[in-house]
Amino acid sequence: MALSPFAMTSPNKRRAHVVGLGLIGASVALALGESGWTVTGTDLDPSIAHAARGDGVIAGVELESDVDLVVIATPAGVVAQTANDVLSRLSKLTLIVTDVAGVKSSIVEHVGDPRFLAGHPMAGSELRGLAGARADLFRGCTWVLTPTSATKPETYTALHGVLRELGANVVAVGAHDHDRLVAVASHVPHLLAGALMNEASLVAEHDAVLLQLAAGGFRDMTRVAAGDPTMWPDVLFENRVAITQSLEALEARLAALRVALNDDDHAAVAADLVNAASARRQLPGRALDSEHLAYLRVAVSDQPGVLAAVTMAASEMLVNIYDIEIAHGIEGSSGTLLLAIDAKQADLFSGALKERGFQVGHE
Repeated sequence: MALSPFAMTSPNKRRAHVVGLGLIGASVALALGESGWTVTGTDLDPSIAHAARGDGVIAGVELESDVDLVVIATPAGVVAQTANDVLSRLSKLTLIVTDVAGVKSSIVEHVGDPRFLAGHPMAGSELRGLAGARADLFRGCTWVLTPTSATKPETYTALHGVLRELGANVVAVGAHDHDRLVAVASHVPHLLAGALMNEASLVAEHDAVLLQLAAGGFRDMTRVAAGDPTMWPDVLFENRVAITQSLEALEARLAALRVALNDDDHAAVAADLVNAASARRQLPGRALDSEHLAYLRVAVSDQPGVLAAVTMAASEMLVNIYDIEIAHGIEGSSGTLLLAIDAKQADLFSGALKERGFQVGHE
């Protein structure tokens, strides 16, 4: 991974603690360990923590008072309470607490400490639990952060730097937007994969040859159905409003296709497939680790929400921020954010920031 000349300075002690050692939590522990962190961890099941320690995933189980980073990798429904418990126990001002849950609004609303910055890595595996954990799980994945007006620039830039160390591409969106968008991009697809797999399984009870006919398309569409089913109900019910709205929109689309087929409307079906193919080809690929970076200097005030405005603007424009650093005195009357982005996007993003009232310069 190519780092900018102003890559984030690593924390002095580099001590992290992971709460919840399932697939994602244990993978975070392994990835941090590979990046030079000393990682401890706990799990609701003491035998899992014992196994993780025995396998070298964690170095111990104690949550030390001088820890720099705590990652909450519990089910979504208990993240807020767990985060608040950790924050109440630890007084370190530079502590960062984050999470990995697939829903954000309910968590952000119930954790008011500015040391908490909610996150969600868009990564996973068909494998489950500690046995499926791997250090490279997050390389090339999108890791969402949801800063608020209370988020300190130092907190965001430090966590951004850590996640980039793990190989993730970091984007910033608001918590409510995250839940609305991830319903379409992740939650509904998982429900659809499960529904299609269950339907195929039912048909196969009478026509076993069906599963032998399952080609690449079927396997691609149902792959996520093999994931850990125990983690999904918690997320789905936490985000039920956005998911229900997405399902209703999809049901209407499927109903229109059914009508087109019944009416022998070849043009409508063809147009739908052409539009889908075009949209699929335009999906952004993995953000490349490019040496062709541009470095922008963005003058910012110390007003609440300024950092969130810059990072969210980047996410809206599909601009990947490879590195971000505070140049000086952002806690004073003004400061400067240093952003490393793809040089091909520099002029467009610079212009967009200027339209939003920011002063932008190029390195």
